[in-house]
Amino acid sequence: MRPPRWHCFCGQVETARVTTDPNVPTEALANSWSRRDDEGVTHVRGRVWRAGKPQDDFDFPSISDYLAEDDALVWCDIYDPDHAILKDLAEELSLNTWAVEDAIAESERTKAVVYRTHTFFTVYGVTTKETTDETESMLDIHRISGFVLPRGLITVRLSPHFDIEAVSQRFDELGGQEHGVGTLVHGLLDVVVDGHFEAVQQLDDGIESIEDDLFENNPRSGLQRKTFRLRKDLVELRRVVLPMREVVNSIQHRRLDAKTAPELDPLYSDLYDHVLRVSEWTESLRDMVTTVFETNLSLQDARLNTVMKKLTGWAAIIAVPTAITGFYGQNVEYPGINTFWGFLASTSIIVLIVLALYWIFRRRNWL
Repeated sequence: MRPPRWHCFCGQVETARVTTDPNVPTEALANSWSRRDDEGVTHVRGRVWRAGKPQDDFDFPSISDYLAEDDALVWCDIYDPDHAILKDLAEELSLNTWAVEDAIAESERTKAVVYRTHTFFTVYGVTTKETTDETESMLDIHRISGFVLPRGLITVRLSPHFDIEAVSQRFDELGGQEHGVGTLVHGLLDVVVDGHFEAVQQLDDGIESIEDDLFENNPRSGLQRKTFRLRKDLVELRRVVLPMREVVNSIQHRRLDAKTAPELDPLYSDLYDHVLRVSEWTESLRDMVTTVFETNLSLQDARLNTVMKKLTGWAAIIAVPTAITGFYGQNVEYPGINTFWGFLASTSIIVLIVLALYWIFRRRNWL
């Protein structure tokens, strides 16, 4: 093992304890650091377990020493990293250069790549938010990349809004750090997939509310726009949800090939089942939102046809007195001209025909 190279910037590292929260177990807390340079501040935090027991001596410059210990397990989370810190990390831990570039690139798809010494994956966490603007998305998507090493997991985040504390607490809830790095990877992916479930449920509720509004007598305005917004949210969610099957499969196959921690196999099988359920749910929602979209257009056509029928019926009724009075307004001799009985006859004809037409149209539900 080469000696650590972190002395090149250790003097620029500031150490601070995480503020204690009475609602969070003490073992869920971890040390955090920040590195200041010309490009901004890179925040680093991490945890160390030895023989499955949490320790409180995590020190980022000593990460290579931890990984060299046989009974140690390391989790290191890096938020908003600059290229230099990841380059140093890649050289120290022999990480693939292209994987490091992918970890900080602006746009990367959900994927998992297996290398000789480690596995690299990129996933997207999803959170929902309340919005009153029909043009605003209800989804917040946050990318998380990870390097899976034999005795450690290094996560890289570009968004501050992903709840990394939930991941740390999930590690403790699993209580299986003695089973190695597979526990850490499962805990992270489990939090991500739970977020996918919540997002799909939120979209499902939104589609159901639109379905209720569809058949109201006076549907509210903006229904078409809200349907289109939900459709766009669903497309964005599908992009990050569907490839999760590939990620879980790749990680699980790597574990099976290495023949490590068979105790985690049921957990990964359950995780894969959850991924399948989310994928199938998004597929069914896509069919539902398409049906809603088409149904809304069909109902608009039906309402337009109803209006046209009513207008046609009333136009036919109004045409009767117009035609008769126009006939009696001719400047020619005709029976009943300038007589009272002629006026009564024309008026009676108008009333009878109008009543007959109204009864016919009403019976056919045109009025």
